[in-house]
Amino acid sequence: MKMSRFAALTSSLLLAAGAALFGAGQAAAATADFGYVALGDSYSSGVGAGNYDSGSGDCKRTSRAYPALWAAAHSPQTFSFTACSGARTGDVLSGQLGPLNSGTDLVSITIGGNDAGFSDVMTTCVLQSESTCISRVNQAKAYVDSTLPGRLDQVYDAIHGRAPGAHVVVLGYPRFYQLNGTCATGLTEGERSAIDGAADYLNAAIAKRAADHGFTFASVAGAFTGHEICSGDTWLHSVNWLNIGESYHPTAAGQSGGYLPVLTNAA
Repeated sequence: MKMSRFAALTSSLLLAAGAALFGAGQAAAATADFGYVALGDSYSSGVGAGNYDSGSGDCKRTSRAYPALWAAAHSPQTFSFTACSGARTGDVLSGQLGPLNSGTDLVSITIGGNDAGFSDVMTTCVLQSESTCISRVNQAKAYVDSTLPGRLDQVYDAIHGRAPGAHVVVLGYPRFYQLNGTCATGLTEGERSAIDGAADYLNAAIAKRAADHGFTFASVAGAFTGHEICSGDTWLHSVNWLNIGESYHPTAAGQSGGYLPVLTNAA
């Protein structure tokens, strides 16, 4: 089984340390020039987790987001965090790829949800009828079929072109709702089921494009199972009328307990 570049680097450093410790000659000079670049949208920047870096402005990056947590745990020599709230594929292409280069070893990204109209879907479903909600979900799925694959291809091609040796981990999105759960009010079960189905649909499309580019797709659906909205132990914000931008985003626990282990396993 092929090790990830980070795992291989760690292994080589341990071997080098062992050689020095036991007098097996001059250990090879450590080349721990491991570069990690975190791209993507609000699920990567950490919207919903709080403690936002004021210097990141509207991008709302936070040290509680999974990329920052991974970097803190693994200490890559370089870490560039360009993910930004609200980002679409075009925003990644125009504003996030600068840190990528031939020395980049690891790239993580979540992207595609905003292109597919995630925010508008949820607004429609919260404020309008079940039939209107399901119609809007179907429109989003049609976009995922017709347009999103080409836009993902552009992003993935650009990443590979700038960082051809990088191990690229494309993370997916969680299902929002535990069906037949604890929620007594709010959306109907039909709406919740349609939204969960759309998340699966989007993830399948993203996974296919990632695989076709030789990237690793890392699903978070399993990690969030039992922690969806209506589960009683949610790692996702429901509608937050006091901070609407955090609605339907992972909490700090969702970043550390959901996304971080998935990236760690895939990296």
